[in-house]
Amino acid sequence: MKTTLQWQGGVAFVAATGSGNRLLIDGPPEHGGENKGARPMEVFLSGAAACSAFDVVHILKKGKQPLRDLSVEVNGERAEREPKVYTEIHLHFIAYGDGLNENAVARAVQLSVEKYCSALTMLAATCQIRHSYQIKN
Repeated sequence: MKTTLQWQGGVAFVAATGSGNRLLIDGPPEHGGENKGARPMEVFLSGAAACSAFDVVHILKKGKQPLRDLSVEVNGERAEREPKVYTEIHLHFIAYGDGLNENAVARAVQLSVEKYCSALTMLAATCQIRHSYQIKN
């Protein structure tokens, strides 16, 4: 994998990913940013959530579960002092679908968070990872 950053002035950058996509990253005004893009640590947290959500969707679809939609609410707590690393992350998965099996959803979330998601595995070395889920029709 490869990503290239190109400075846009201030503290804004465009990330060009190896898959050919672009992502605008910027900082808050108090640090020279203009709120033109997501903060670097927001991107980091979003990437970890997307990594896990990818797994959950894959596992549920492989198990022939009638998943219609999935959302993940992620809350990250950071250290008060520099470096302000994440100290705790909570992922709350909301699976939508008529007839979803609760055990299948619970298993998919657990497998992703505790085994398959490489981003969360890296974070777990220094951060407490918690997860929960709910099912909605």
